[in-house]
Amino acid sequence: MTTIVSGLFDSRADATNALRDLQALGVPRDDISLVASNADNDVDASDVGSDAGAGAGLGAAFGGLGGLLAGLGIVAIPGVGPVVAAGWLIATAAGAAAGAVVGGAAGGIVGALTDSGVPERDANVYAEGVRRGGTLVTARVSDDKVELARGVLQDARAVDLERRRADYEGAGWTRFDPDAPLPRRDRVGLNNDLV
Repeated sequence: MTTIVSGLFDSRADATNALRDLQALGVPRDDISLVASNADNDVDASDVGSDAGAGAGLGAAFGGLGGLLAGLGIVAIPGVGPVVAAGWLIATAAGAAAGAVVGGAAGGIVGALTDSGVPERDANVYAEGVRRGGTLVTARVSDDKVELARGVLQDARAVDLERRRADYEGAGWTRFDPDAPLPRRDRVGLNNDLV
């Protein structure tokens, strides 16, 4: 049996470390997903082509993730905006194969997470975190590795989800709304060390 573990990161470098450590733990790369905001357009779509090209282009633009995950690409998710994404989660959100362009998957991240067993309350915070510039790492892990995988995410500096929820709610947020205007660039609770 498998369990979903997820971590939201303010720093792409921390997310990259989490990916590496999950793989070192023995989690297959096909069981790891990444969804990272590209709202600042810091990854150029021309850098992303075939899987081979994605590895090189995104490796330079995104801290080496191209070598860690197959199928990296830039997709647009309504309500979230442009994201750099790879893995089973984005395929589930899109209802299509990994690497496909996402069209009308409104609320797709929340739905994909909840369909995978993540509580809706948490899925809303994860989606909002990506919307505000964060990077979500999600892995399907065997039950015997759940606590180790959670430790990996914590050690890699995943945000405290309850604290982040409180920060968002303190600013008037109630839940992820794909139709709401994108938040101001001075994101609640996020630091400025995005690569």
